[in-house]
Amino acid sequence: MFKVLRDWIQRYFSDEEAVVLAVLLFLAFTAVLTLGGMLAPVLAGMVLAYLMQGLVVTLERLRLPGAAAVGLVFALFMGLLLVFIVIVVPLLWHQLITLFNELPGMLAKWQSLLLLLPERYPHLVSDEQVLLAIDAARGEIGKFGQWALTFSLSSLPLVVNIMIYLVLVPILVFFFLKDREMIGRWVSGYLPRERALITRVAEEMNRQIANYIRGKVIEIIICGGVTYIAFVALGLNYAALLALLVGISVVVPYVGAVVVTVPVLLIALFQWGWSDQFIYLMAVYGVIQTLDGNVLVPLLFSEAVNLHPVAIICAVLLFGGLWGFWGVFFAIPLATLFKAVLDAWPRKEPVVAPLL
Repeated sequence: MFKVLRDWIQRYFSDEEAVVLAVLLFLAFTAVLTLGGMLAPVLAGMVLAYLMQGLVVTLERLRLPGAAAVGLVFALFMGLLLVFIVIVVPLLWHQLITLFNELPGMLAKWQSLLLLLPERYPHLVSDEQVLLAIDAARGEIGKFGQWALTFSLSSLPLVVNIMIYLVLVPILVFFFLKDREMIGRWVSGYLPRERALITRVAEEMNRQIANYIRGKVIEIIICGGVTYIAFVALGLNYAALLALLVGISVVVPYVGAVVVTVPVLLIALFQWGWSDQFIYLMAVYGVIQTLDGNVLVPLLFSEAVNLHPVAIICAVLLFGGLWGFWGVFFAIPLATLFKAVLDAWPRKEPVVAPLL
């Protein structure tokens, strides 16, 4: 047993750079896991600055001075943030309140429709099954109401946290963009001089993760925007709220599109019933999902992350369980980092004794 363990350690940890990289990854993961809540504004600022760094570099390549490039990108970021706060957030909040107020009416209508099923399909559905389904739906609505009440009572600390984020995150983004080279030199000063392995992993991570995160943000904006325009054109209620869900659903491959289809289908069915308008909406929604999966995704992710679907689902479950929504959002980049480390990890091949 000890010989097997010793041989495994000699094979994968005989290189000093591998040991240093393992220690750095362990410290980084532990710091995020234990201090992530307190350092959340800093981490959010780092991620946003990382996303905008490519645009700053592009402007600098166009002979724009560094300070002007940073100022222009930061002004664009603040403009988009202001539009989101002033226009998007009030619209989403209004539609959410309207939906919450109409939930009892929706439940009553669905209850009357469900009670007709045993009469029409007595061999498939019984009265007991319908009553159990109605009770379960009422229970979920009650839980949602309790959550809304608890949320409203505890909203003051949340408002304070949001205000802190709105003040700190833009400041941090500005300084991360402005002093990115100085911060990079400061971090490099604490790394070992011989760091070929760390450099190789960092370059692979930067190439894959930067392309993925930027592409995913663009995909969210395009899918959400196109869906909102289509839903508004077709007259669907809660178009902004549903479009936001559709945009966020692209974060989770395979599962997100299936899950978000349920509220779209239910609200459309409640609004129009089994009518031509309902069929038109679902056809347009299907076209949007098809174009997203077969045109937009290959276009944005030309350097696709080579991960097996099982690995993607496991990463989403693991990191989502650790860090919630942000863990789900960064599940694939983190899995890509893990894969890049495994691919670049030095291995000492075992010595095979010659046959006598």
